[in-house]
Parts: sequence; structure tokens; C-alpha cells
Amino acid sequence: MSRVANSPVEVPSAVKVTLQGQSLSVKGGKGTLALEIHDSVEIQQEENLLKFTARDGAKQSRALAGTMRALVGSMVKGVDQGFEEKLQLVGVGYRAKASGKTVNLSVGYSQPIDYTLPEGVTAECPAQTEIVLKSADKQLLGQVASEIRALREPEPYKGKGIRYASEQVRRKEAKKK
Repeated sequence: MSRVANSPVEVPSAVKVTLQGQSLSVKGGKGTLALEIHDSVEIQQEENLLKFTARDGAKQSRALAGTMRALVGSMVKGVDQGFEEKLQLVGVGYRAKASGKTVNLSVGYSQPIDYTLPEGVTAECPAQTEIVLKSADKQLLGQVASEIRALREPEPYKGKGIRYASEQVRRKEAKKK
């Protein structure tokens, strides 16, 4: 069996988990998330623990049990504490401004880019060269951060572009005469 699926998911007291058949709903202070559990995975709820097991001994079922456990663990953490992703803008004249559901980016193109955030994701700009994205949904947050980064990826010669705060950009040496 998957080693990830062996450890149960602990549900904090502030989070409410509803299980109806294979549909799982998690509700907390940061929002509500839902997931359809795969048919080959069995989920058992015992007080504040969620346990995942494969219905049969197939390799695919054991792998799916670990995947479902990881997804539900992220959902529980998301509605309880939330997730955060930081992006940095590196380059002369590169700046960002968050207002409501849009992020206005000036990243070296002739026109500024207005990126509209999907429902469930919020953005703030503590500095002109920093964007902080917050959400309860880890997958959606990663997708939004990736789309914003793709607007101007860091280039290898000067390192200019939009990058994750934890990202290290590998620099190339310039052409020599």
C-alpha cells in the first residue's frame, strides 16, 4: 500500500468534513472545497481522522489511495490556514498593482497587462515588485501563479522577468569577443 495513504488526515476542530458516498466536502474559515473520491479508494471517517484504503490490492488502487489522501490533506489545510504564493518582478520599470480581482502588470511590453484573478484567489502587492497570492485551493493557486509567471518568464542572461520568491534563476555567461 502507498506509504502516504497509511497516515490518516487529522481534521482540526474548526473544519467540518461531510462525506456522502464518494463525494467529500470540506468547510472551514477560509472557504469550502469539494472533491469526488475515486471509486477504487475507500474513505473512513472516525471522529477527527480520515483514513484512506484501496478497495482491492491492485497497484493502481494503492497509488490512488495515496493521491486522494494528499489531495484531501491539502484541502483540509487550505480551508483551515490557507495557502500563499509569492512572486517577484525583476527588471527596470517592472511593477505590479493589485486592485480588486485584477492584477495590473507592467513587465516590459508596450501595453500593461491586466490579469483577472479567478474566484477563490486574492492578490496583494506589498511592494511594486512583489505579488502575494492567497487561496484555500492549492491547485488553483499554483495554476494562477504559473499563468502570471508565464507572462514574462525569467530570462537566463540578465535574470529579468517574473519569478517565484523561492526560485533560483540559472544565469548564463554573456558572449565573449
